[in-house]
Amino acid sequence: MKKQIGFAVLSCLLFAGFSATNVSAQDQSAAVTPPPSVLVIMREFLKPGQQGSPHQKTESAFVQAFTAANWPEHYLAMDSLSGQPRALFFVGYDSFAAWEKDAQATQNNATLAAALDSAQTADGKLLTSDESSTFVYREDMSVNAPVDIPHMRYMEITRIKIRPGHGQEWDALSRLHNSIYGKLPNAHWAAYQDEYGANAGSVYIFISPLKSLAEIDGFRAAAKQLRSKISADDMKKMADLEASCFESIQTNLFMFNPKMSYVPEGWAKADPDFWGQK
Repeated sequence: MKKQIGFAVLSCLLFAGFSATNVSAQDQSAAVTPPPSVLVIMREFLKPGQQGSPHQKTESAFVQAFTAANWPEHYLAMDSLSGQPRALFFVGYDSFAAWEKDAQATQNNATLAAALDSAQTADGKLLTSDESSTFVYREDMSVNAPVDIPHMRYMEITRIKIRPGHGQEWDALSRLHNSIYGKLPNAHWAAYQDEYGANAGSVYIFISPLKSLAEIDGFRAAAKQLRSKISADDMKKMADLEASCFESIQTNLFMFNPKMSYVPEGWAKADPDFWGQK
């Protein structure tokens, strides 16, 4: 586990969930990656000038340490293309018990623990701060979430904070949104709910991987067409529910960084030219 780790309105959600990419079931069968039940996200906020090669250099030490240990757990690294300069690291687990097992195994491996401590010291000099969050998968709010992650290159992530006491409005909005936008043939997003910390239970994220930024151009055209087909009653209902339950919403874009990622062997075999970059 890396470093011992232990979205403004409905159009944003559309952009975060509708893919123009059409991949047949046969093409996906070997590469589709289901969302993990537990998702730990580490965020590193970088000092000016430290994004890019300086950060890749210090992060490579973590990748080398896990590779040398042939560690069974993996993580995906991304760099921000919007908002404050930062890097995200996704670590997924089947359960909290699996997370615990990974943490304990890391601590009990003296060689790996020492290598991670050394890497952490060097990496910390490039950061202004770091933090982590733990999310649980919400299948009921997700649509066609398993996708061909090894061939994706970007992620749009929409973060929504719900006002206290407005959970029922949020549930109704989510169902209405999915019933409309989820009917699109290539719609896909994975929904997660924050499990711990000050915002526990009130923060949701919607994650949609993209193969290219050209897909966003398709999103904008699709949004325009879709809005013309939504009934006035549904539009008003969504707007009223948003006004009632949204405290904040923000969407940001991130780019995969293979040099800072420690990915499964199957990913590397699926696209060696990308994941094999050093």
